Amino acid sequence: ERMKPFNNFKRFLFILIQCTWALGPTIMGFLYFLKNIKCPHRWYRGAIETQWNSKYMGLSLGLFIFTPTNEQDYYSKCKVHEYGHCFQAMLLGPFYLIVGIISTSWGMLPVFKKLREQKKIRYTACFVEGWASKWGELATGEEAVWD
Repeated sequence: ERMKPFNNFKRFLFILIQCTWALGPTIMGFLYFLKNIKCPHRWYRGAIETQWNSKYMGLSLGLFIFTPTNEQDYYSKCKVHEYGHCFQAMLLGPFYLIVGIISTSWGMLPVFKKLREQKKIRYTACFVEGWASKWGELATGEEAVWD
């Protein structure tokens, strides 16, 4: 019970940093939030989570995380991973765009998809993705996606 004010303070700092230093990614996240306004939304540890119409893809933009509508185990692990990206945005602020470019390229470009499939390389082998899963686990104490 004594920790509650501290947890509220941490949540306040999380939101404050996302809306100042990480304002660029947060604005982009807000636009995605509006685009997916009819999807279910909830608070997740200070972030605004939207469970959007994607079976496997997650996205994190500042204060906003977007999680897939997949089975419960993958969804939970993806949520932790995307939350880890929130901390990257807090650290890097406007430079989080670099993480976004690397992450999007690694996840979406056919050359990298083919490479991961042929060589059996995990998605989190990309340093920004492994970093997100690690920080998500450290921040939540929950398991992140590593595949």
